[in-house]
Amino acid sequence: MKKFYPLIILLLIAAAAFADPVIYLNQVAFDSNGPKVGVLQFDNKLTKAFSFNLVNVASGQVAYAGMLTTPETIADWLPGKLFFQANFSAFKTAGKYSLRIKYEGLTYTSYPFEIGENMVAKRTLSAIIHYYNKQRANTPGELAADAKMQLFGSNQKVDLRGGWCDASGDVSKYFSHLAYANYFSPQQTPLVTWSMVSASEAIPQLLTKWNLKDSLDNEALYGADYMMRALSKDDYFYMIVFSYFNKDPNARRVVGLLANSVTTNQYQCAFREGGGMAIAALARISQWKKNGEFTSAQYLDGAKRAFAHLLINNTKYDDDGKENIIDDYCALMAATELWIATGEDQYRDEARKRAKNLNGRMTTAGYFISNDADRPYFHASDAGLPVVALSRYLDKEKDEAYRAAALKTIRQALDYNVAVTNKISNPFGYARQSFLFKGKVKDGFFIPHENETGWWWQGENARLGSLATAAVVGGRVAYPAEGNWGIKATLANYAERQMSWIMGCNPYSMSFIYGFGKNNVPYMASNYGHGSERGGISNGVTGKDGCPDGSGIDFKREAKGNEWRWTEQWIPHAAWFLQAVAAMAQPAGVSN
Repeated sequence: MKKFYPLIILLLIAAAAFADPVIYLNQVAFDSNGPKVGVLQFDNKLTKAFSFNLVNVASGQVAYAGMLTTPETIADWLPGKLFFQANFSAFKTAGKYSLRIKYEGLTYTSYPFEIGENMVAKRTLSAIIHYYNKQRANTPGELAADAKMQLFGSNQKVDLRGGWCDASGDVSKYFSHLAYANYFSPQQTPLVTWSMVSASEAIPQLLTKWNLKDSLDNEALYGADYMMRALSKDDYFYMIVFSYFNKDPNARRVVGLLANSVTTNQYQCAFREGGGMAIAALARISQWKKNGEFTSAQYLDGAKRAFAHLLINNTKYDDDGKENIIDDYCALMAATELWIATGEDQYRDEARKRAKNLNGRMTTAGYFISNDADRPYFHASDAGLPVVALSRYLDKEKDEAYRAAALKTIRQALDYNVAVTNKISNPFGYARQSFLFKGKVKDGFFIPHENETGWWWQGENARLGSLATAAVVGGRVAYPAEGNWGIKATLANYAERQMSWIMGCNPYSMSFIYGFGKNNVPYMASNYGHGSERGGISNGVTGKDGCPDGSGIDFKREAKGNEWRWTEQWIPHAAWFLQAVAAMAQPAGVSN
């Protein structure tokens, strides 16, 4: 029997077959002198060249017209969809704009964004400083408990007041966690402090102009004071104040941490477990000649004592008893900052040794080796730190032979980052990486979910910020150029795509910096009144849940208690974002 469908049903079937075009775009801001790229998604093939317009929000007038690029696909993420890039890098006029297209008689318009000189920094830095201020572990209950913090397995108590709560759902305080996994140790509280010092020194005039300099400096000094309290009488740093996710602040202990929140008395920080970056931050901030609750002289003395201690004891604290690449770049940062602060040959020699180690870990393929065998270096939060450490070392190193070796390594690393990212169709420009999975080296967008930690994988927005930072600071010494933040165009484009992903140009149209853009992740509450804050950055996008190699793509607002993998704010994300935007706003040719 022949069926006749009403016209409305036929129209609904047609609409379901071909969804509306989608405009993915940075929802916050672009720097005038940087790249500017959006992504458009269509269901069906286009039969002719296609244009887009930038529309001035205030006047409604078209300010710029351009053509979309040739179509691309991402079979691993969104099969059956076509993606086109809208590149308007040539447009530099300050103002508020939307991207607009006309398609099959209909008009589609993006969420508005701003363009201006140093606009990303101008829009976001105040909020980031606010975020850290609100993350301070300074409620009366925390301060009282932290003043007499008990060491795990001992009746001894120490004063560990201060520091920042680690995440919007975790009020613990970490120099680093995942130490037991050896190759995944992220830099946490010390990285935040060093990032603040670095940013303050990179753009002091802008920070003063925006009335942010004192606030940022005070936050950095607050971080330095916590690290001084965490420096034991035996000259090692206490690694973790762990909450056990208990609402009672007196339940917390100083601990070492294994998988599944198993705690131990192995709480001494190796170079890779926060010790190196803590030394670096203290040595660097000591040169401000400003006092927090400790003096600048005490900051430098603490850095010296901790460094001397780790030169003797580091492998005792490394969980597997062996140093790896993370020890190298964290120790390089520590030695470099002490060399800059003191001018002493002992720190010069240690910095050169660690730089040589990093140079020796570089492969012909362009990625670093983590161990003494064949494991590629891949990291979910600090992937750019080897290049950042080498670049900081070059701020001090003047010997041409040592400089040439470090520059070669930086170039190889940056070339690799761009090459592996562009090796396949990748319209969002999301940074890809090489990793070891089941004994074989693979390339992919996200870290494998089966890894040495046994359980830890999450959105990688800190990794994106670290790679953007590496592209800018490393590019300025290895590939300097006019415009584009002072680096060559391919690196600038790479850096911009990572930052724009965080600010909304991703397949979920999610701005991961809270309080900015059209879409934010849900609010997350925590103990003692802490939780999500404006300026905090959430974990972000991962490989598909259930895919052990990290393939596919996922972002979940709810996941039966595991939504933290995507939605939780974490202090390293904002630290790397801070570093990146400060580097982009720093005048080219001016080192820290």
